[in-house]
Amino acid sequence: MEQLKPRSEVLEQFKWKIDDLVSSDKSWEERFEKLKQDFIKMDSFKNNLNINNLLECLSLRDKISNETFTLYVYANLKKNEDSTNNFYQSLASKSDSLISLYQGAIAFLEPELLSLDENELLKAVSSGDLSLYNHYIKNLLRTKEHILSTEKEEILASAYEISQSADNIFSMLNNADADFGYIKDENGKEIKVTHGNYSMLLENPNRNVREQAFKAMYKFYYNLKNTVATTYTSSVKADIFNAKVRNYNSSLEHALSETNVSLDVYKNLISTVHKFLPAMHKYVDIRKKRLGLSEIHFYDLYTPIVKDVDKKITFEEGKKITLEALKPLGDDYIKNLNEAFNNRWIDVYENIGKRSGAYVWGAYGCHPFVSLNYTDTLDDMFTLAHEMGHAMHSHYTHTNQPYIYGDYTIFLAEVASTVNEALLMEHLLKTTKNEDEKLYLINHFMEQFRTTLFRQTMFAEFEMIVHEKMENGEPQTFESLCEIYKDLNIKYYGNDIVIDEEITWEWARIPHFYSAFYVYQYATGYSCAIAFSKKILEENKTDDYIGFLKSGSCDYSTEILKKAGVDMTKKEPIENALKVFENLVDKMEKIS
Repeated sequence: MEQLKPRSEVLEQFKWKIDDLVSSDKSWEERFEKLKQDFIKMDSFKNNLNINNLLECLSLRDKISNETFTLYVYANLKKNEDSTNNFYQSLASKSDSLISLYQGAIAFLEPELLSLDENELLKAVSSGDLSLYNHYIKNLLRTKEHILSTEKEEILASAYEISQSADNIFSMLNNADADFGYIKDENGKEIKVTHGNYSMLLENPNRNVREQAFKAMYKFYYNLKNTVATTYTSSVKADIFNAKVRNYNSSLEHALSETNVSLDVYKNLISTVHKFLPAMHKYVDIRKKRLGLSEIHFYDLYTPIVKDVDKKITFEEGKKITLEALKPLGDDYIKNLNEAFNNRWIDVYENIGKRSGAYVWGAYGCHPFVSLNYTDTLDDMFTLAHEMGHAMHSHYTHTNQPYIYGDYTIFLAEVASTVNEALLMEHLLKTTKNEDEKLYLINHFMEQFRTTLFRQTMFAEFEMIVHEKMENGEPQTFESLCEIYKDLNIKYYGNDIVIDEEITWEWARIPHFYSAFYVYQYATGYSCAIAFSKKILEENKTDDYIGFLKSGSCDYSTEILKKAGVDMTKKEPIENALKVFENLVDKMEKIS
C-alpha cells in the first residue's frame, strides 16, 4: 500500500477548486477587513428597529451572514485539506472569531424584532417585499420564549468560540495528532493504519489483518482515554448549558426545536428499531455461519461474507456507474452531476493531514465542495454517490431559494444522499448477472441498513442516555461511558457476538458526537430514502423528489417531506424500511 502523499504532491485534477469560493488568501484577508466594517452598519438598527426599516435590516443581515459564512467555510476547508498546515490552522481560528463578531453584531435583532407588535408584524410579512420573510418570522415567533434579551444574546455570541472548544480539541486530536501505527498484512508487509484505509482493512478477508487494524485504531483512543472522556463530557456540558439558558427542558428538546421536530420523532425511531432488533441478531448469526467462525467479533462485521468477489472500482469507474444509476432522477440532475465531476467540485484522495471521512460543505452563491478519501472500493463508490446527493441537494436549493431559505435543515440533510445510495444499489442488483456478485451486493445492502439505520440509532440512543444522565447530575467518566456503550452493543447486536473490550471505547472516536443529536437523522434520512427510491422507481414520482431538493428551508422539514409524499411524523416510513431489511435477512438465511 502506498504511503500517504503530502498535499503538495496531489495532482490538481483530484483537488477541489477552492478558489471558486474565495479567489486567494489575500482576497480572504481583504474581505475579512471589509466585513468587520459592515458589522458596524448593523449598529444603526440597534434600539431603533421598526416595521419601516425591518426589510433593510434583514437584507443587511443576510448579506453579512452570507459573507461571514463564505469566509468561515473557506478557512476551514483549507484547514481540512491539511490540518498540519499552521497558516490555515490560524486562518480557521480567525474565522471562528469572525463568527463570534457576526453573532455579536446581530444579537440585538431577534429580541428587538420580537418586541414589535405581533399583529403588525404578521400583517407586514403577509404581502409586499417583506413577504419574503413570512416563514422566517412565523418560525421566529414559534421560538419566542427561548430567545433572550439583547444583552444575554450578546453574551452568548461572545462565548461562541468557547462553546466550540471541545469540538476543536477533538478535531485536532483526531486529524492532526492521530497516529494509529503500523500493522502487517497477510504477506507480512507493514501497513500504516489511517482513517482513510481503516474501513478497507476491516473488510480484508484475512482475519488477523482485521483484528490488528481494529486493535491498532482503538489503542490510540484508549491511550488518551481520560483526555477524550473529558473532551466529550465538556461538549455535553456545553449542550446542557445552552439548553438551560434558553429555557428548554432538555438538550434533546433544544436540538430538535431548531428544526421544529417533535421528541416523538426521535423516540419513535429508537422504539421502532428496537422492535426489529431480532432481525439484526439473526443477521449477526448468519454472518458468523457464512464466515465459518466459531465465534464472531466486532472486527468481523465489515468483511464481505461472499468470498472471492473483487469489487475494486476506480474513481473514474465509480463516476460512470453512479451517473448511470442516477438517470431515473432526470436529465437536469445528470447535467448538474456532470458539471460537478468535470469542474473539480471534488477533493478525491487522502493526503497527509487531510480530514478523515467524507463530507460536503459550501456557501450560498458558489457550488458545494465534496471531500472524499477514495480508495477504489465498493464502499467508496457508494460514498461518492452519497456525497453527490448532498451536493445536488445544496445546488438545487441554492439555485431555487433566496438566501434566507438557501440551506436545508439537518433533519433533511441525509435524505438526498441516501436516495442516491438506494438508487445505486437497485441499479447494481438489476444489472449484475453473476450470482456471487449479486449475493455480495445483497450483503452490502444489508450492511447499509446495519451501519445507517441500526448503528446510527444506537449512537442516537447513546447520546440521549449520556445527556440525560448528566442533566440529572450524574457525572460521566471514561469507564461509565464505556459501560453505557457496552450495554447498547449487547442490545443491538445480541448475545452471540463477542463484546471486545475495544468496541466499548468506540464512542471515543465518533466526531459526530460533538454535534449533539445529529446522527439520528442518518437513520430517519435512510428511512425517507427507501420511501423516495420506491416512489421514483415504481411510481415515477421524480418531479415530487426534485421539488423536495429545491425546497431548502422554505417550510418546516416534516412539512416539506409531507408535500413530497413521505410523512416522518408517523412510524410507517421507518417500519417499511426495516421490513426491507427483515426480508433481506430472510433471503440470506435461505441461501445460507
